[in-house]
Amino acid sequence: MKSISAVTVAMGILAFTGFAEDLSIDPKQDWPWWRGPTRDNKVTGEAQPVLEFSENQHVIWKTAVPGRGHASPTLVGDKIFLATAIDETQAVVAFDRASGEQLWLTEVNEGQLPPKIHAKNTHASSTVACDGERVFANFYNDKTIHLVALTLDGKKDWEQRVGPFEPKKYEFGYAASPLVYGDTVIVIGDQVNAGFLAAFDRQTGKPVWRTQRPADINYASPTVATIGGQDQILVSGIERIAAYNPLDGKLLWESKGGTAPQTCGTVVWDGDLVFASGGYPKKITAAVRAGTGEVVWENNKKCYEQSMLTKDGYVYAINDNGIAYCWRATDGKEMWAERLKGPISASPVLVGDRIYIVNEVGTHYVIKADPNTFEKLSESQLGDETFATPTIVGDRLYVRTTHVDDDGKRQEMLYCLGK
Repeated sequence: MKSISAVTVAMGILAFTGFAEDLSIDPKQDWPWWRGPTRDNKVTGEAQPVLEFSENQHVIWKTAVPGRGHASPTLVGDKIFLATAIDETQAVVAFDRASGEQLWLTEVNEGQLPPKIHAKNTHASSTVACDGERVFANFYNDKTIHLVALTLDGKKDWEQRVGPFEPKKYEFGYAASPLVYGDTVIVIGDQVNAGFLAAFDRQTGKPVWRTQRPADINYASPTVATIGGQDQILVSGIERIAAYNPLDGKLLWESKGGTAPQTCGTVVWDGDLVFASGGYPKKITAAVRAGTGEVVWENNKKCYEQSMLTKDGYVYAINDNGIAYCWRATDGKEMWAERLKGPISASPVLVGDRIYIVNEVGTHYVIKADPNTFEKLSESQLGDETFATPTIVGDRLYVRTTHVDDDGKRQEMLYCLGK
């Protein structure tokens, strides 16, 4: 099969970068992996999700989610998929998209979970990916990254022990999401012993290629962008932004600097500029020129957990403390900075000229994507604790949140919101 290296139109359905010719998706209907069909958290089409909502306003349905996790909802066809952790078990659960009814739950790993992770992390923080035929989930278990492929009805198709993962430096756990490209699914494992980026055949699980990464702990998910006519895997962290050929894993270019030693965010791009933020232990946001790795500009702002957005030559970001920023993409000029309520772990989502943001206590903001002025369009409250990035498809907003009662009992919920 030949992979598609640009957006093409066939039979009214768009096929995006990295898809095999017989695996097309409809970007107006599906959100198949971390950061959506265009891989940059931008909602396509004429979507009009609600601006304001609550427990009793614009709720189409809500359903209980077993266990705990920070994975975002993945939507393909008539199903919604979530990674979750129930006691000592890591699992994938599926819901009916129209009603919210739980369809199946498949246990992937049981026991041997890492004894120590960050207090805010979970054992199911990676967002699953779906190619229309299989659901791909990776979990950190038994000092190893595991990758599993499930059929759409929840049956195990294949499993792989991707590689060792021992975060001895910072035992915060794992969160990187799998990346579907062409005939492969790609997984990253940045750790202190020997980091790696590895690709597996989507249908069989057989290894396709493996590339060594610098030996240091990092938490960022890789993404794919087409820059200068070339598809390239982009990943930030370990004091560099690196680009790899998705067909064979070979390094295309990397920067010297431009990001912190450790970060969680996925890079974004605008033209030939790639943007990353971090991190720990230093604060930095930077623009790097693809191909040369030249650091074009940088500042001392930090978006450690959140990924950023680009629109019309500007970069929009929200940091851990709830400060929203807008920078000019070409030179990093700060257009505005405004404080919302933090802390924030989820990433912003762009819908037209609106940016949807949610903080860790379930407060949702919608702000205008306007470089000239900051404008807050709405503020809504849903649940008591939210770490997962919301998913928006068409006119519907899907939110994974948690209710905590007076006795401290937690119950995760999945909401479908719309008119």
